[in-house]
Amino acid sequence: MPEGPSLVILKEQSRRFVGQRIVHAEGNTWAIDKARLVGQPIVSLRTWGKHFLIELPELVLRIHFLLFGSYRVDERRDRPARLGLAMEDGGELNFYACSVKVLEGELDHLYDWSADVMSDQWDPARARKKLRAAPGMLACDALLDQDIFSGVGNIIKNEVLFRIRVHPLSTVGALPAPKLRALVEQARTYSFEFLEWKKQFVLKQHWLAHTKSICPRCHIPFHKANLGHSRRRSFYCERCQKRYNPPRVD
Repeated sequence: MPEGPSLVILKEQSRRFVGQRIVHAEGNTWAIDKARLVGQPIVSLRTWGKHFLIELPELVLRIHFLLFGSYRVDERRDRPARLGLAMEDGGELNFYACSVKVLEGELDHLYDWSADVMSDQWDPARARKKLRAAPGMLACDALLDQDIFSGVGNIIKNEVLFRIRVHPLSTVGALPAPKLRALVEQARTYSFEFLEWKKQFVLKQHWLAHTKSICPRCHIPFHKANLGHSRRRSFYCERCQKRYNPPRVD
């Protein structure tokens, strides 16, 4: 599933389409009137977390890549697109296995840009405040909460928790203040490192925990389990990733 940094790459790959008109729209989505798109120019391309936003004069197309979504720029996969847009210069944008929705209204009124870890408007203090308001939330769920860390996905979750030595089943309210601060800081820091590594096609070479079987610090087997409310895969070390939980009350 594309995470926030991957959508930033999509935006960069597509930036030449800004100002161009859509000359043809196709795909198997029934969520929009595709004929309505033809002739409209692309006003802007923006991302919020895992949402790719195509702003047109009359509406905004929101592409949400869900768990298995993908895209192609100037090429196609060997399957029907959910939505395909052909542009004036002969280029095209094709989206697969995703959700397509029309948004009405100003994007700045629809989205909290301070929650997007890739945004210039990212607000770490606000993220910490949201975390403190949910003390019972597990660390593995907190990092995947798009209202707090928009754009963070399972890879970033696993790598951040390993980097800051926090067990995924730790509760947010039990984290010491330095660990809470590190969790917020590293969610953004690792996202930008992810972006650069992916551009260089070396992202997987930098994974220390995600999909790994041995802890590179302790040289013992990682645990692997579907944890938290999200039930997403977690890879973690029981020795060097400390589990922080509230004290038991007898």
